[in-house]
Amino acid sequence: MISDSAKKQINSWIEKYPEGRQSSAVMEALRVVQAENNNQLSHEAIQAVADYLQMPGIAAAEVATFYENYNHKPMGKHIIRFCHNISCMLNGADELIAHLETKLGVKTGEVSEDGLISVKKVECLGACVGAPMFQIGDQYYENLTTDKIDDIVDNLK
Repeated sequence: MISDSAKKQINSWIEKYPEGRQSSAVMEALRVVQAENNNQLSHEAIQAVADYLQMPGIAAAEVATFYENYNHKPMGKHIIRFCHNISCMLNGADELIAHLETKLGVKTGEVSEDGLISVKKVECLGACVGAPMFQIGDQYYENLTTDKIDDIVDNLK
C-alpha cells in the first residue's frame, strides 16, 4: 500500500525525530500516502501508515480525521480550501463561496464535472490579515473578490 518512493519520503521525516518517536512523522506520512492515492486516504491507507510508523491505527485515524487537509473521498485535481473562520466570514466569505459554487456548478464538498476542481470549507488557515482567503495546493490567495476568484479559477482550467 505504501510505495518504495513514499517510504523514502516518509523515512526522511522519521529521521528528524528521536529514535522510537517515528509516530511524530504521521502528518507528513499521511500527506505522502494521500498524494500517491488520488489525493485521498482510505481506511486501509491510514492503517498502512500506522503500521509503517508502528503506532496504533486509531491514533493515525484521529490525525487523519481531525485535520482538514486530508481527504476521505474523491476530490478534484485542484482543491480550493476556502477559509470559513471568523475573519473570513466577517469579510464576505459566505458570499464568495456561493459565487464560487455557482461559477463551478458544484456545492462545497463536490467535484466539478470535469474532475478538475473541488471546493472545501475549512477552518482557520492562519491568514486573517488577508481575509477573505483560500488555499490551492501550497498557494494562499488573499483579499479575495469575485473578480479575483474568477481569474484564479479560469487559470486553473
